[in-house]
Amino acid sequence: MKKHNGITNNILDLVGDTPLIRLNKITAQLDGQFLVKYEAYNPGHSMKDRIAIHIVEEAERRGILKKGNTVIETTSGNTGFSVALVCIIKGYDCILAVNSKASNGKINMLKAMGAKVYVCPANVSADDPRSYYEVAKKLHAETAGSVYINQYFNKLNAEAHYLSTGPEIWGQTEGKVTHVVVASGTGGTISGVGKYLKEKNPNIKILGVDAFGSILKKFHETSELDLKEIYPYRIEGLGKNLIPSATDFSVIDIFEKVNDESAAHRARELAIAEGLFTGYTSGAVLQATIQYAEKGFFDKDSMVVMILPDHGSRYMEKIYSDDWMREQGFFDTQKHAHAEVEFIE
Repeated sequence: MKKHNGITNNILDLVGDTPLIRLNKITAQLDGQFLVKYEAYNPGHSMKDRIAIHIVEEAERRGILKKGNTVIETTSGNTGFSVALVCIIKGYDCILAVNSKASNGKINMLKAMGAKVYVCPANVSADDPRSYYEVAKKLHAETAGSVYINQYFNKLNAEAHYLSTGPEIWGQTEGKVTHVVVASGTGGTISGVGKYLKEKNPNIKILGVDAFGSILKKFHETSELDLKEIYPYRIEGLGKNLIPSATDFSVIDIFEKVNDESAAHRARELAIAEGLFTGYTSGAVLQATIQYAEKGFFDKDSMVVMILPDHGSRYMEKIYSDDWMREQGFFDTQKHAHAEVEFIE
């Protein structure tokens, strides 16, 4: 990724070089230092900017993507936004097959970026012709001059983070990082970051985050795909009902699962306690980190980096909506502070 100073050539020059921010309140009672890699700082407000620009530019270098062609991708929202952003600057059409767990706000953002959007049902098997994987494949086959990003099965996904996110964390911590906590969906981030950091220091622990309803944790532990693990859950961009080949399980030390409710409340806590307005998966990463701490993974000498994938503005109709939280029953079991609105007439 490019360093920038002064005037940039275009918005893509701002991808990468995201800050590390210390948590001061939430983790105050835990052993160790806790830092967050704030990926909402990317111009597309998520870490997916990194893979979008890397994969598209690699296709250009190979001569398989030319101006006027079409880029196709499957997405829960963030990758689609990043791909659409890259396509605007580079002059490509953009078609996206979107998981129906994506909020209307996310879908409207994709449309605002000029993408043609196909919304596909979330709770179907990966090989169902209606799944966003199969819809994207079909669109690719039917669209002349198209390139399918295919982030779940593209080794360039992990390579983007091996070349950027991993080196940034190593440099920003001056090589003192001891643990990295990363959500795993496609597996590109955890694989690329894990590979780079373990090459620098094999003692660094790569701690994965999975969702209840996903198969990744059990597959990592047993190398067996257990379909009984699969059931619907609400967190977007975390976990899977298939095994992405973009995931290198060998660099992941362990997985911790989190539930929908705790992840939602932790995201809201990041906003109200630390001023960090982040997405649903970021809440899951924080919750997993606290669970890891409770299990004794950290001590006073630990330097823990949590990668927070995206910005909270994409979840206004979900975790930052009190109505949505009530509908899910997330306010039923515990009291959490949330701001009130009073209308003056």
